[in-house]
Amino acid sequence: MNKKFYITTAIPYVNAAPHIGHALEFIQGDAIARYHQLIGEEVLFLTGSDENALKNVQAAEKAGKPVQDFVNEYADRFEELLKKLNVRVDIFQRGSSQKTHFVSSQKLWELCNKNGDVYQKEYTGLYCVGCETFYEPSELDENGECLEHPGKKLEEVSETNYFFKLSKYQERLIELISSDTLKIVPETRKNEMLSFLKQPLKDISISRSNERTKSWGVPVPGDDLQRMYVWFDALNIYQSGIGFGWDDEKYKEWWPADVHIIGKGIARFHAIYWPAFLI
Repeated sequence: MNKKFYITTAIPYVNAAPHIGHALEFIQGDAIARYHQLIGEEVLFLTGSDENALKNVQAAEKAGKPVQDFVNEYADRFEELLKKLNVRVDIFQRGSSQKTHFVSSQKLWELCNKNGDVYQKEYTGLYCVGCETFYEPSELDENGECLEHPGKKLEEVSETNYFFKLSKYQERLIELISSDTLKIVPETRKNEMLSFLKQPLKDISISRSNERTKSWGVPVPGDDLQRMYVWFDALNIYQSGIGFGWDDEKYKEWWPADVHIIGKGIARFHAIYWPAFLI
């Protein structure tokens, strides 16, 4: 039996047309996938579309289109780019797929909840729509703006959400990254993550109210008033695309992934939040 090799790119938002950064990741992934095929391995190459972000909802409203129609249009553009680049992906997983992605993400939520890692509380924080995340004032620049999206005003949000006990996994994450069990390259990014983990980890919000999301996204199991926070469900595309929650045999055949190709701006989500959800 040939060795299996599972590789993914980051999952792009579909709030706008693809740009050069997306093309770079697709080509990098394709080159690595083809190499592993050449040496005789059985390769699975996945990408997809992150469709449940608040920025997608806002972009659809601005365009005067239903959200589903809007994300369909832009997801198609990403698939067209792959064809133009002659990039051969095996799976293009849609974040709005109720049959696969919604079912899979709800299973992940239920497992985290069963593990005692999910709780509800009222929260007030500064939210960057561009990053789809909350920030502490200490994480902003001298103008009180997001480092990734300078010039864009952060929203002060106060609502009751579900939280994930990220703080519970601080020492385990340090151990995984320090030992290269979870290998991060280049070394500078590994050191950035370890530096971040030296600070006390705070629990993170993993849901948003229907009011803020316009009822778009993956419903929270057992709560009709909340939708999953986009980074909770978007990271799960790496699992939902290969059967987690709907095809256990295929999932066990391919998981875990061997390589995730990502940009530096989303390193924290992949190197800290994602492994904590999985643990």
